Amino acid sequence: MPEPDPILATFLDPLGRPVILTAGRWEHIVGGHPELSDLREAVLETVRHPSRHLREPRPAEDWYYRAGVGPSRWLKVVVTYAQGRGLIVTAFARRRTP
Repeated sequence: MPEPDPILATFLDPLGRPVILTAGRWEHIVGGHPELSDLREAVLETVRHPSRHLREPRPAEDWYYRAGVGPSRWLKVVVTYAQGRGLIVTAFARRRTP
């Protein structure tokens, strides 16, 4: 039986929904975007206190943006929601305004 993916953080999004970040998802994020390796707290804060929040641009998925943090103009964090909680699935820097 596979080991469970350890939870690194649990918190509430601006709508009061629980969100988690797991070790596996964090490894995925920094594996593809090593410039974010020291910005885990900024990723969490982007969901907690976004500058911009797009609800369900895709089914069961929200996009959170925060200006002025990270290696570019914006930090984008994608959260999927299922069974009453969210999971941070990816995060990356972007230059264009959302």
